[in-house]
Amino acid sequence: MEELVANLHIHTRYSDGAATHRELQKIALEAGLDVLITTDHNVYVEEMDGYFNAQKRKVLLLVGEEIHDPNRVPQKNHTLVFGVNRSLAAFAPEPQSLIDQVNKAGGMAFLAHPYEDALPRFDEPDISWVDWGVTDFTGLELWNGSSEIKTASTNTLKAIFYALSPRHLAHHPHPLTIRKWDELTTSGKRVVAIGGSDAHALSARLGPLHAIIYPYPFHFQSINTHLLVANPLSGDLLTDRRMVWNALRDGHAFIGYDYPAPTRGFRFTAQTRDQNAIMGDEIILGGGVTFQVRLPEKTECRLIKDGAMIKTWKQQEICTYLTNQPGVYRVECHIHYLGKLRGWIYSNPIYVRKP
Repeated sequence: MEELVANLHIHTRYSDGAATHRELQKIALEAGLDVLITTDHNVYVEEMDGYFNAQKRKVLLLVGEEIHDPNRVPQKNHTLVFGVNRSLAAFAPEPQSLIDQVNKAGGMAFLAHPYEDALPRFDEPDISWVDWGVTDFTGLELWNGSSEIKTASTNTLKAIFYALSPRHLAHHPHPLTIRKWDELTTSGKRVVAIGGSDAHALSARLGPLHAIIYPYPFHFQSINTHLLVANPLSGDLLTDRRMVWNALRDGHAFIGYDYPAPTRGFRFTAQTRDQNAIMGDEIILGGGVTFQVRLPEKTECRLIKDGAMIKTWKQQEICTYLTNQPGVYRVECHIHYLGKLRGWIYSNPIYVRKP
């Protein structure tokens, strides 16, 4: 399998971002990314999909959309839409209708920043997802690189500290989002988890202090979605775009916090005598399933079954586990960075089903 490092949930000057699409591609190339997916608010920017090539490398840029009802105050139910070549913002007031239209168009709908907190000192409201009666969405944004500041900033000083020193911010996805994801998958639903940067690179002032809140280069080296695909980027737009969308749809992906240490090379697989599975796949239980986890470096690794931790490995690069129980299995890895144990890797599940 090939691995593509993608940064998604990015805003440009077409909504409330600070860069053009071409500027973002240049920054992404320097950051070592393979794929960018922009998602401006309630606008689909046409004819921007394509490559930026330099130094024998290429970055593929794809355009999505972040849709929400602008008339709702405070805002709720933001949806990341991928794989639809037109805007569906007109359906924003009814989230289920929007999801239905996305599916009808052959696209994907991901619930953005499902749980987050307000930051009233800086006029930042809680814009969580609230309509949990919706069905048939593709997945959810497990880790949002920008909204975490709202959770971590328990006072004004912490908010200023994290704004000025972003490398200290990322700790882990919102615990309620992880809990909801486990709840959904263990109820029988297939729900793909992605990590988004929610990059804006906004300029902010507080008295004499001025800063760019999370510049694009920082975001592109931080919380990424790593895609497992059959082939490297070919340079053919139709082929590569289809390959990226299919990997996202199938959950052939993991979330990596790449700033403390690169997560490229992580793998979580399952085997039986007759079958092999990667993240996002189903495998039929038959005489036992062997899981294997391969880590880029030795650290702490946890195997989660149906939302509960069943095994922990410490300071290992290769971890194996044998089971004869059906369930939803996923992996979390943690790493020590700047004095704290932080989330590092979150895999999509492997679904072990009864015959």
